Amino acid sequence: MQHYDVIIIGAGAAGLMCAATAGYRGRNVLVLDHAKQAGKKILISGGGRCNFTNRKVEPNNYVCGNPHFVKSALARYPSSAFIELVERHGVDYHERDHGQLFCDDSAKDIVNILMTECDWAGVKVQLRTEILSVIKKGTGFELSTSNGDFSCKSLVIATGGLSMPKLGATPFGYKVAEQFELKVLPTSAGLVPFTWHSDDKQKFEPLSGIAVPSTITAKNGVQFSEALLFTHRGISGPAVLQISSYWKPGETIEINLLPNMDAEQALFQQREKHPKQSLRNTLSQWLPKRLVETLFDEVLLDKALNQLIHAEIDQLVKDLHQWQLLMNGTEGYRTAEVTLGGVDTNELSSKTMESKKVEGLYFIGEVMDVSGWLGGFNFQWAWASGVACGMDC
Repeated sequence: MQHYDVIIIGAGAAGLMCAATAGYRGRNVLVLDHAKQAGKKILISGGGRCNFTNRKVEPNNYVCGNPHFVKSALARYPSSAFIELVERHGVDYHERDHGQLFCDDSAKDIVNILMTECDWAGVKVQLRTEILSVIKKGTGFELSTSNGDFSCKSLVIATGGLSMPKLGATPFGYKVAEQFELKVLPTSAGLVPFTWHSDDKQKFEPLSGIAVPSTITAKNGVQFSEALLFTHRGISGPAVLQISSYWKPGETIEINLLPNMDAEQALFQQREKHPKQSLRNTLSQWLPKRLVETLFDEVLLDKALNQLIHAEIDQLVKDLHQWQLLMNGTEGYRTAEVTLGGVDTNELSSKTMESKKVEGLYFIGEVMDVSGWLGGFNFQWAWASGVACGMDC
């Protein structure tokens, strides 16, 4: 049986970051993963360019049962520290909206940085290795794998969530937590497109491909202002993905289709200037014509502006600024960018990510109940939780 100071299960963003950090502290580290390739989720992220962090990262950019949990790790390893690492490796990057940072060339650059750091820190990364069992032995752990048996003092679970199963996502991390009697909160898909009810699908499917600026509000009052995209299956786009992390099945979402204008004022102004203009032509100046014709009744659209009564204008304004939509559900883990829920953060130290119940057992990254917004926040959590754990394990 080969012995290591630290064994990390999961060669993703958090696992590799933790491995390099622990390796530089002189720890003898082994990373195990069942995949053929390290950092598979990194490679496809950001359309292959990897949105590796965000210039401005705040605790309120995260969904977590305990909102204070993320503060310590994020403060100790801010996004500026990872940006410095990227620059030190000579990787070119650019900034997009809302402080999102992407590689100029390829997400491979981020995986190469992590693998190089692990190499320099003397870390061994072993892929194509299935974990068959984990047991606590004395002050450490013993692992039986498809490639032999290992023991370690510190065991780090960095296996991620359930999102994107085609990349090899499994519930392994949750099972380990449950095996050691840690509480695991119910999981669901986050940062994920919504799907239509069947009757709505027929009505809205022809709008597939149309994108409009929007402000979307969840039942709990959280709102995001970004693009809304109509798809064959439902709605997507940045605003929809963001709000999905705050949505519960059966709840409506409220969509403001004209977030940058006052529809009532604009309608009255148009009526004064062009009283005989049809409502159809008026609305089609502000929204795609196909969307206007799908949302509003033919008879109403054919009316001239000066024929509209107050009640009709009130309803129009409400439909444009407060469109209530009841979605059927989400596309699920297949397309979700994150998994909501997971290992309860109340079971872990916010400074080290170590289990409060089981000495030497750590959980980092997406396997725990921490999910970031779209825009590089989940990677920043991977880096920050990985470093917090790597400094201690």
